[in-house]
Amino acid sequence: MKINGEIKIRVRYSETDKMGFVYYGNYAEYFEVARVELLRKLGIIYSNLEDLNIGLPVKKFNIDYLKPALYDEELSIYTSLELSPPSSLVFKYVTTNSKKEKINTAITTLVAIDLKSKRPIKIPKVISELF
Repeated sequence: MKINGEIKIRVRYSETDKMGFVYYGNYAEYFEVARVELLRKLGIIYSNLEDLNIGLPVKKFNIDYLKPALYDEELSIYTSLELSPPSSLVFKYVTTNSKKEKINTAITTLVAIDLKSKRPIKIPKVISELF
C-alpha cells in the first residue's frame, strides 16, 4: 500500500542560478518539505518522533532532472510513501510545473534509528500501523 500527498512550492528568486533555473541542490529541501508535510498529514510530527528517541535520517537520495524549473513558477510535488522493512521508509516524488510538465522524479530512503545509539531500529509502530 502507498500513502500519497501533494504540496505546492513557488520558486523564489534566491533559489535560482545564473541561468535562471532552480539550483539543483534546492530540490533536496523541497523534498524534505514534501515528506514532512505528508507525515504531518498522517499525524506524525518529526519532533514527536524525536521525543520518542527516534530519528529518520536520509540514507539515499536519487533524482532524475527532466526539465528546469524557473523563477516564480508554482511547482507541485506529489509524494508517495512506502515501507521497506525492517527499518526503511521510501519516499517517491514527482515534481510538475503549472503546465503539468514533469520537472523531475526522485526517491529518498530514510532509515529509522535510535537517536542515542545511532543504530537502525525497526520501523516505529506509529508509522507501520498506517499501512
